[in-house]
Order: sequence, then C-alpha cells, then structure tokens
Amino acid sequence: MTVLVLVDHDAGAPKKISNQILTAAREVGGGGVHAVVLGEGATASAEKLGDYGVTKAFVWDDGDADAFATEPRTAALVAALEQSAAPILLYPADPFITDVVARAAVRVEAGVVTDATDLELDGDTMIATKAIFGGEMASRCKVREGRPQFIGVKANAFTAEPGGASECQIVVLNVSLDDKTRRAEVIDTVEQEAGGRPEMTEASFIVAGGRGLGDAEGFKLIEELADALGAAVGASRAATDAGWYPHQHQIGQTGKTVAPQLYVGAGISGAIQHRAGMQTSQTIVAINKDADAPIFSIADFAVVGDLYKVLPPLIEEIRKRK
Repeated sequence: MTVLVLVDHDAGAPKKISNQILTAAREVGGGGVHAVVLGEGATASAEKLGDYGVTKAFVWDDGDADAFATEPRTAALVAALEQSAAPILLYPADPFITDVVARAAVRVEAGVVTDATDLELDGDTMIATKAIFGGEMASRCKVREGRPQFIGVKANAFTAEPGGASECQIVVLNVSLDDKTRRAEVIDTVEQEAGGRPEMTEASFIVAGGRGLGDAEGFKLIEELADALGAAVGASRAATDAGWYPHQHQIGQTGKTVAPQLYVGAGISGAIQHRAGMQTSQTIVAINKDADAPIFSIADFAVVGDLYKVLPPLIEEIRKRK
C-alpha cells in the first residue's frame, strides 16, 4: 500500500520528525512511500528523501507557499493527494501543518486522526494509537468513512532510520492561485534564536524544571545539565507563569507535547496537565524531594531528594564520562 507523507523541512533539509514518519510509513505501510514537500527549499529537501525509501516526491517549491497563510499550501496538498492517489496521508502533528491538513481534509472529505504515537495497518486501514484524557488512557482509532485517511503523528513516536534507498522521482506540482487563496498574507516572520540547544519538540533528550527550583536562578542548573547531555530545556507551567523561563519552553496540555528518548524532570510535581505533555517519553527520570509527587507514578527512575544536592554531582559525573 502506498503511503503519502507530508514532509516538513527547514532550509532545504527534512526535519527530524519527517524522517521519523517516513520510517514509519516504510515499515508499517509495507509498500511504496510518496512524499509531498511544499515551500521554498522543497526541491532540495525532496532530493534527500530517497535515503528513506521515498520513490516519488510531489514538490511545490514556490515563494507563494510561504508568502500567504494556509490557503496556497492547502491547494498544493490537495493537488498532491489527487496525483498520488495514496489512501493514507501521514503528517507531523504540528499546529501550523495541522491548519493546512484540516482544510485539505474538508475539501477531499477525508477522515482524520490526530496525535498518533503508534501505527498499525489492518488491511487497507491504518489504526492509530493516541493518548486521551490527559494521557491517562490510550485509544486505538481508525477512520471508518472517508478516503484518504489523514493521520497526524507526534514527534519521536518513531525512530528515524534510513532504509529502502531508492531513486526519488520529483514531480513538480502545478498550483494556480486566485484572489481567494491570497486573502491572508504573511507580512512578518520573527524567528526565535535557537542557541546551541536542540528544538524541544525534536530533541532526543530534554531536561525540565518546575516550581521546585524556587526561582529563575535555578534554571541555570537545569541548563548546565541540559548542555552536558546535549539536551533541550523544558519547563512546567508553574515555572513559566512565574516568569522563570520563556513560555515557548512550557511542556504540558497547554504547552508543547514532547516524546524524547530521555526526559529528566527536576522540581516538577507532575500535575496531570504536565504529564499529558511528556508521559510518552521513552525513559523518564524524576527528581523531587516529595516522595508522594504524582510524577513518580510514571517515572522509570525516581530520585527522592533535594535537586540542588542531586544535580551538581550528576552534571560532574556526566562531564567526566564525555
């Protein structure tokens, strides 16, 4: 079965989550993998997709994809769906991409499942596993009516592994825009400085701090551990609301959802809203002086103690071993 993947890219390189989804499409779908790549730099990105088994990439490498909000990309995605004729579309569960996918789903009358953390093919239907009720339960979902099936996949739900190397045929999409698709223009874009740390939603390792740090100065220790591990820095809502760390680093139901290989939470009690954003992490290490902290219920490794006594020797030991 052919699976179409909407590839997100940055400066001509597919993002980590896209490579993860391409790996899932190749392994779970068991058939051909097509890709659709939109926006400036799409051609350069598409040329790299053969390493992940993509046999055909539908490309719209045009500045209009970025100059106007949502509508041009929606039109291009619909065109790719028609040409590919794939019964399944996998896409990154990202707010900006979801906006485009939702509009495309209405136009082609597709069924949609969001935030999948696992995939399973049953005949010609993809079954997606996702967390519900703030992560307290898992639900297996499938599209009963409407084709193609659209399934959004969360970051780090799969491991990106090159394979099935093939020559990727690039098909240039012919997308004509009218005044309707140009109604909303992007007039300015402000890029957040990435610094030397990985982007949180794509990071393999994350170190997060919470109310237990006591103040903003405590995040210097969190940053030290993150830098020793090559990790991203996250924070609980209590910490960001207190102004101790920028809101874009908030993890939880009202922040970002992450699923790294390693999640270290220090001074985070683990309210249900926070756990909903990180409990699918592969390995969870929790450090808290309250032995009854809720986060310990989902931790793989629990350290009951003062984080200011636990973290410094941990950082020192990691640095010794690097």
